[in-house]
Amino acid sequence: MVQDPSQFDVLVMPNLYGDILSDLCAGLIGGLGVTPSGNIGANGIALFESVHGTAPDIAGKDLANPTALLLSAVMMLRHMGLQEYATKIETACFDTIKDRKVLTKDLGGNAKCSEYTAEICRRVQDID
Repeated sequence: MVQDPSQFDVLVMPNLYGDILSDLCAGLIGGLGVTPSGNIGANGIALFESVHGTAPDIAGKDLANPTALLLSAVMMLRHMGLQEYATKIETACFDTIKDRKVLTKDLGGNAKCSEYTAEICRRVQDID
C-alpha cells in the first residue's frame, strides 16, 4: 500500500482496519489536515467531511488546518454538479499550498487558520 497505492481500486475491511489504513494513506499525501472524505450511497445521498478528528488540544486556538474541510466541500460541490465553484476553491487551495507563503503550522508555515483561510478566500475572489 505505501510503496504502490495505485495497485488498489477498492479496499474492503472492518472499521478499525479502515481507520488505520486511511490514516496511513493520508500520510502519503500530506497528512490528515489535507485529506477530504466523501461517503456516497447508491441512492445518491452523500456525506462529506474532513478525515481528521476534532483535535481538542488545539480547539479555540486558531491553529487547525482547514484544507481537508475545504476539499471535502469541493467534493460535495462536484457531487451536486457545481463544477465551476468546486474548481475555484480547489485551485485556490492548491495554489496557496504551492506558493508556500501563507501556510498553517502542520504544512510548514506560521499562519493561523484564519490567515490561511483568508488567503484562500482572496484567491477564490481573484479567479475570473
